[in-house]
Amino acid sequence: MKHTLIAWMRDKPGVLNRVAGMLRRRNFNIDSLQVGHSETPGISRMTFVVDGDNHMVDQVIKQLRKVIDVTRVEDISNMPSVARELALIRVRTDAQTRSEIMQLVSIYRGEIVDVALESMVVQIVGAEDRVDALIELLSNFGILEMVRTGRVAMVRGMTERKFKRSIAVWKARANGAEAETESRFATGGV
Repeated sequence: MKHTLIAWMRDKPGVLNRVAGMLRRRNFNIDSLQVGHSETPGISRMTFVVDGDNHMVDQVIKQLRKVIDVTRVEDISNMPSVARELALIRVRTDAQTRSEIMQLVSIYRGEIVDVALESMVVQIVGAEDRVDALIELLSNFGILEMVRTGRVAMVRGMTERKFKRSIAVWKARANGAEAETESRFATGGV
């Protein structure tokens, strides 16, 4: 079974390398991995998908929590969530197939982002199965090039923050731009 995990980590050089190295050393296989900025300055959010049983996923979570700059880890596999992927696909076209490809892309709510005489670039954002279906249809015309992100996910609805803000998050926020504006208006205890 595929499990979607989210880890929050400090924006420091080498953190992603330590996480990937830890997973490699323990023979955990990552199906997809996405890292980007989060709502907290100084903290990045990593979404990754691992394939395995519950025991293996528990081991991954325990090992991730031991990595120094990782501040929080969640398994959102059994929670109601929104998950999306993005794909850019360069498809071979000619005068006869161009309109057919455009109709297929429209049905799947994709976009044509670039057109040339002999190819076009299609963008699709959506659930993994919808992206797979469009790729399968476009392969009949000839896919020249393709790039695809992994799963990016977020829990549905309003979630309560179950975790206290850790010291690592506080330090990361203190190193950000908010700390400069707060210190400018500090009264010095008066």
